[in-house]
Amino acid sequence: MSLDVDQGLDALRRADTVVVPGWCGGGGGSQPEAIEAVRAAAHRGARMVSFCTGAFALARAGVLDGRRATTHWASAPRLAEQFPTVTVDPGVLYIHDTGDGGDVWTSAGSAASIDCALALVRHDFGAEVANDLARDLVVPPHREGGQAQFVAAPVAVECGGDPLAPLLDWAVEHLDEPLAIADLAERANLSPRQFSRRFRQVVGTTPHQWLLDQRILLARRLLETTDLPIERVADQAGFGSAAALRMHFQRAVHTSPLAYRRVFAEAAS
Repeated sequence: MSLDVDQGLDALRRADTVVVPGWCGGGGGSQPEAIEAVRAAAHRGARMVSFCTGAFALARAGVLDGRRATTHWASAPRLAEQFPTVTVDPGVLYIHDTGDGGDVWTSAGSAASIDCALALVRHDFGAEVANDLARDLVVPPHREGGQAQFVAAPVAVECGGDPLAPLLDWAVEHLDEPLAIADLAERANLSPRQFSRRFRQVVGTTPHQWLLDQRILLARRLLETTDLPIERVADQAGFGSAAALRMHFQRAVHTSPLAYRRVFAEAAS
């Protein structure tokens, strides 16, 4: 595939909106002229937009200093490490930051770039035009939630021959039951304090957090593969009530159980 570019960096001097696509190699460190052109456009007052890893170029140009921004979830830790003055949020599809008078948009991975672009169209031309464009693209005009819902959830850590391995398997099979830490410690023939310390060494997190992760994972699977009412999903996943499921689900997946089910049901159909 060939891509013909009929304008150079001079075009950035007169552009009202500058869009930086996914940028290989960590943000254009070997292309200082391009970074300088991006920096100059931002200082001139152009609206700055990045798709996916294009955020690295904006960050290298200083456009994201002191701002909240996002990028693909897999690259978010690297962006935060390389540019500590940027507040990186890996859980959203896109961010519109207007701090300090500048107009800066950043988006997550490839599909989230479409969400960001539709939001730009909606901002400039209204919802009707954006909805017409979304219909042409055969995509939803607006997706609820963030990119966390599309990231593989953590699964049980492989413990090999460790005595905790059978306990983890048993707990996963009994998530619909109350699972107190003291009871789990007793099943492992350890005191609660010994159990918590050993659990963190083997699994890498606390027993409470691990149980919550497993329950969220089960709830996601039930929402994707069944038409059970939310109350039944909450019971089977061990949350006890639909309200508790909604609260923990929103914190972990950044969307509601109903919105999550709707997205995956539409994808399946």
